[in-house]
Amino acid sequence: MANIVFLAPDEDMYHMALETLRHAHPDIRIERGLLSAGVRIARKLVEDGVEVIISRGGTASAIKDAGLPVTIVEVPITGFDVIRTVEQAKQYGTRIGVVAFPSMVMGIDCLGPILGVDIRQYIITDEFQAESRVLQAFREGADVVVGGVITGKSAQKHHQPYVLIKSGSEGIAQAAAEAKRIAAARELEKAKASLFRTVLDFAYDGIISVNQDQRITIFNPIAERLTKIDGAAAIGKKITDIWPELGLEKVLTTGRDELGQLLKVSGTRVLCNKVPIVVNGKPVGAVATFQDAGNIQQMEARIRREIYARGHVATFTFEDIVGDSPQIRHTVHIAQEFAQTHSSVLILGETGTGKEVFAQSIHNASARANGPFVAINCAALPSQILESELFGYVGGAFTGASQKGKPGLFELAHGGTIFLDEIAEMDYVTQGKLLRVLQEKKVMRLGSDRVIPVDVRVIAATNQNLSRLVRENKFRADLYYRLNVLRLKLPPLRERGADIIRYAEFFLEKHSAAQNRRLAFTPAALERLARHPWPGNVRELQNTIERIVAVCRQPQVDAGLVAQMLEDDADSGIEVAAADSEKEQIRQALAIAKGKQGEAARLLGVSRSTLWRKMKKLGLR
Repeated sequence: MANIVFLAPDEDMYHMALETLRHAHPDIRIERGLLSAGVRIARKLVEDGVEVIISRGGTASAIKDAGLPVTIVEVPITGFDVIRTVEQAKQYGTRIGVVAFPSMVMGIDCLGPILGVDIRQYIITDEFQAESRVLQAFREGADVVVGGVITGKSAQKHHQPYVLIKSGSEGIAQAAAEAKRIAAARELEKAKASLFRTVLDFAYDGIISVNQDQRITIFNPIAERLTKIDGAAAIGKKITDIWPELGLEKVLTTGRDELGQLLKVSGTRVLCNKVPIVVNGKPVGAVATFQDAGNIQQMEARIRREIYARGHVATFTFEDIVGDSPQIRHTVHIAQEFAQTHSSVLILGETGTGKEVFAQSIHNASARANGPFVAINCAALPSQILESELFGYVGGAFTGASQKGKPGLFELAHGGTIFLDEIAEMDYVTQGKLLRVLQEKKVMRLGSDRVIPVDVRVIAATNQNLSRLVRENKFRADLYYRLNVLRLKLPPLRERGADIIRYAEFFLEKHSAAQNRRLAFTPAALERLARHPWPGNVRELQNTIERIVAVCRQPQVDAGLVAQMLEDDADSGIEVAAADSEKEQIRQALAIAKGKQGEAARLLGVSRSTLWRKMKKLGLR
């Protein structure tokens, strides 16, 4: 059904509308109805969904007066219509009485001198006045009356001459075009209203608005759920009667925002923002938006996991741990048991025994496997840098700090695991701050007074004797006991003789395949590898095999080449370890300084020229 209807008050206009609209506007329905009968028809059309009605004169006025929820477009009386009517009326005489509704004959009297007639107007406001005005016109000397259908019926009743003011095709076409514009505008407004309602209904926020009389105009479903108040019943009532504790009337009075307020409603804590609606500098209403504080915390946690934790992923699992010796199998079994808990884990083991491999495996076998795994070497950074890395900082917290601030590793690890390698190297002051985070499960960025809740499992590792360091007052006893909830001791490689051969063959296949080569150990070479004490454990063994692959030009690796590589290691091992440590510190400082050597030098406590010389010596670009 078309949502525009042309309601013709008489047969002539009905047929004229059919002829005019048939081709130009075929979607406009045409119905008949005069005055009160037209109102009844219009009421039925509105019930059927019609939104715009085109009519004329008294019928249009009657529909307007009926207060129907429909837009009325009047067919205008054009200058051509008036001239045609007056010329036709002159056959009865030059004194013409115009009996019509005001909208039909606006400005008609100015045509009298032009057309050589005497025109007098007798305005009517409803159909019941027509007969008396017609009789008055003839008493006052009119030769003929002109007007609409009701005027013609009254004149005909008293056998007096009349001429009907007919709307031509020009006025009908003009009204149809206007109705189409109005219908299009209504559709646009409905779309906007639907969008607005959808936003209100499906927003995460509860939304309440009031007008300048403090009466509620909007009360969306989330507001209903949080307040336990019937929104439909609340509309139109004063906010002070529905939710006086909200204080929205104060914002309406002062015209000032009130942001970030914590309120309690129906047992739920909500975070509320209240702002005025200002038009031409004057508050004409106010809006309150509020969210369940618990939902905000959950969303914040999800955002931190999805955005901050990108790249912090554990790749190793227990299946990646090579070895069949009873020692390593027992250690793996204990670690798998630890993975099922949420307690802190302290991993003890010599350098190169695979502490981070076990830490990642524990994380991946735990309930936190889908969360981030964040690792940091506490020995690689100076204390002041380590503190800012762990806990983060706000913009401008210290010289050289990013103006945007930076989240700390505890924030990045929220919902997952943080691995603190070489924990024994952490300075005493930072140990105290770490203890506070572990106890309170909250972190405060440097330069900030805002605490951020964190849910993080801590796995720490060291190659030193922490209990001895505690006795020597080099490590905090309270932090030691906080970390030493579950203790995992990794066996050194020298105690796992059978695993040395497994690792050697595993690394030989891995590194030779990377060079598209196939190498194999001779029995004597394997025996030589098994006799070595491997003070650097698995890491030392892997590095040795990688060097062997790089220099070996034969399909088999013999004992002589193995002995040569091990002797070279014995001569340079200490020097290489020191150089590696210094390299790592410089790399970390450059990463934090985003490649700026001056800033990196300041973080390391050396001059820029000293840093440059060290980088050149160590082969760092």
